[in-house]
Amino acid sequence: MSFGQTEAIREVSLEVEKGTIFGLVGSDGAGKSTLLRMIATMIKPLSGTITVGGIDVTAQRGMVKPLIGYMPQRFGLYGDLTVEENMDFFLDIFGINGNERRQRKEKYLGFSNLLPFLDRLAGNLSGGMKQKLGLACVLVHEPEALILDEPTNGVDPVSRQEFWDILLQMRKSGMTIMVSTAYLDEGEMCDRIGIMHKSQLLTVATPGEIRSRFDSLEDAMIARIQEVDKELIHDTFKR
Repeated sequence: MSFGQTEAIREVSLEVEKGTIFGLVGSDGAGKSTLLRMIATMIKPLSGTITVGGIDVTAQRGMVKPLIGYMPQRFGLYGDLTVEENMDFFLDIFGINGNERRQRKEKYLGFSNLLPFLDRLAGNLSGGMKQKLGLACVLVHEPEALILDEPTNGVDPVSRQEFWDILLQMRKSGMTIMVSTAYLDEGEMCDRIGIMHKSQLLTVATPGEIRSRFDSLEDAMIARIQEVDKELIHDTFKR
């Protein structure tokens, strides 16, 4: 995938097992957001194949979209609507009515600890509460796969942990989750992680496997990126 002369994604190959959390970590501009947007059917790949639940996201986009819940870095909440009104808006989009509507609203706002704030304007919520409301809205149609692009960026530590508590509950229910994050403590909570750097997926393994020879996941990630950068410099001078 390229933007002008810039190659955003190059030769990425991975498989995410159903009912697991897969984390993407890496430096800014590494290609994480572009990869997630392609999986979420927002960008059409120039080559290769992406499937969700065995369905091709390019050839059968309409069939894939109901299977996916996608939350970009700036999720589109309506600040002049209340918590409940935002939730109702997304329930309307997916045509969820009757008892099922009431049950899902209570379930996902309950997960998010937002039931006491139904009448509060979304624009007046804290950063962490906005992200939890965004997640609740993404979950209302109960997707099989959840795709989250740095959902806790800039959120305080307590709210980050509460957000991840929700994700861990969703994994227990069998949901497949793919999330990019700038926080390596969140990477530790994933079943497997992929390190991205300069448009490439360098390594895919469990957090324990990646840091097995290092003091921390951060040390392992830095060492892997520096190794690749040295190889690129060496190849450049060889030419």
